[in-house]
Amino acid sequence: MKKIVIILTFIGLCFSGSSQVVYEDITNTGIYDFLDELANLKFITLNSAIKPYSRSYIAQKLNEANTTDTLFNYNYDGSDHQLNKRQRKELDFYLQDYQLEEPLRIMPHVSRMADEYNHKLAFLLPGQANMVVALNPLGYHYKDSLFTFSVRPILGIQWMTNENGAEYHRWWGGSMFGYVGKNFGFYANLRDNNESVPTAMPEYFTLEPGAVYKDSKNNSADYSEMRGGIVASVKWGSIGIMNDRVVWGDNNHGANILSGKAPAFPYIQLHLNPVRWFDFNYMHGWLNSNIVDSSRSYYDGDVYRIVYRNKYIAANMFTFIPWRGLNLSFGNSIIYSDINVNPLYLIPFLFFNSVDATKNNYNNDAGSNSQLFFNISSRQIRYLHLFISLYIDEWKMSRLMDPDKHNFTSLKAGFQLSNFPLRNLAFTAEYTRTQPMTYDHYISTTTFSSNSYVLGSYMRENSQEIFLSLSWRPLRGVMINTSYTVAQHGDDVPYQYNAGYAVDEVPFLQNITWQNHAFELSARYEFVNNGYFFIRYLHSNREGETRYQPEMMDGTTNTFLTGINVGF
Repeated sequence: MKKIVIILTFIGLCFSGSSQVVYEDITNTGIYDFLDELANLKFITLNSAIKPYSRSYIAQKLNEANTTDTLFNYNYDGSDHQLNKRQRKELDFYLQDYQLEEPLRIMPHVSRMADEYNHKLAFLLPGQANMVVALNPLGYHYKDSLFTFSVRPILGIQWMTNENGAEYHRWWGGSMFGYVGKNFGFYANLRDNNESVPTAMPEYFTLEPGAVYKDSKNNSADYSEMRGGIVASVKWGSIGIMNDRVVWGDNNHGANILSGKAPAFPYIQLHLNPVRWFDFNYMHGWLNSNIVDSSRSYYDGDVYRIVYRNKYIAANMFTFIPWRGLNLSFGNSIIYSDINVNPLYLIPFLFFNSVDATKNNYNNDAGSNSQLFFNISSRQIRYLHLFISLYIDEWKMSRLMDPDKHNFTSLKAGFQLSNFPLRNLAFTAEYTRTQPMTYDHYISTTTFSSNSYVLGSYMRENSQEIFLSLSWRPLRGVMINTSYTVAQHGDDVPYQYNAGYAVDEVPFLQNITWQNHAFELSARYEFVNNGYFFIRYLHSNREGETRYQPEMMDGTTNTFLTGINVGF
């Protein structure tokens, strides 16, 4: 790891140009949803298949919307080609946070109004030239020509109750990020959590981020999560070491390529954007296999020292943009284990299945587990985002012609219609279908998982989901949302193997072992950047095996949730 840091430092010193990169937490849904809305209205272009976004990328997109011809138009006539009043207030609100990344860009013919706007946003300069303790965004902030630094608190609590009982979840901690010069960024985020009962175990079908729980005490569950990274960057790309959650694949209700559900893991990331029509992402990650290596574990006195088997992921994604608003992405990944880091998988642009087959003499029992994926995102029609995401674990042409066989794939397709036919409304529809065996592997150290959490869809293999949502944003910071979800899951892997089926003949949803029909109504108000109140009502009818959800959510329930969060 020290050698990697030295290499990154050398690369950064050799870089020219101005660019600074740290990453915004994917749970900060306010800014991510607003960027989606701006992209759907064609005020900005966006590659939404790869998350998290960097703060500099978010600042660039906010400024891209800010410099449209109509943003500061005194003669606002309400046309569809202008940001409406609520959207302009949202833009004003988020620009307050991302001043640390880029200065507000103004147009000459609106300089007077822009000067007033800059004064409103100038939270960095109240009596001190370089520092301030601010309420929005909440924290301590420092900025000069060489160094930028921000420290922010994290605090929150959620309380929920239904017919089965009442539970709580509270969290606290802090985050910080900064920039040194024009080419270095760093960030860290520590959050300590306490739950009255665990709500995100690996076997649960929930969108809650996964966690590694400490030993439970007094019927409660504690865990902490540390995210962070260091990044060297230029205008056309970046390279860094991170410990974070990664989301690949367009979605509104959980991605099916890399979902970000597994606990944060360390990885090297390379991002290249040399021209407008091409974007490239690569990562090499160190996963947690949760498989004990008995040959390396040992007794030290009375203590049995446990050593887990090595497990890694290498993945890349090529994105081509032939026309504005159309992103065509494809990539591949490989899960390999039991050896040290292999230089083959550090070459970012390879087709990993091919090199792995050569390396392991085409012996499947000695090889690794490779995947292929595609993502298409179209925002060419104003107001409408169409997307499709395909994950392929194994695919053969012969299976297409045989009704009794299937390939190991996960398909997600959907759309979002924003601000049409009514302003400030958005309708979302999404369908996910994952065939049996897709995320599994008969060699336990090469499954598509980390810390026993599947890296792909939260519903895992042999499942399907329909998700419908209608959201309304009547005022700046306010979102009222209603949604309906139907989710079904079939037999798990042990049953499928023991039933004597060939792996490509396991029936899809032959036996529905778990299903959920859920209606949700929620409201949220973001009162400062990264701070919001929320309230939710959830009516759900869960049937089948109870091990797939917390005991509190068994059966038909009417659940009320409320809480507050400050910081991400």
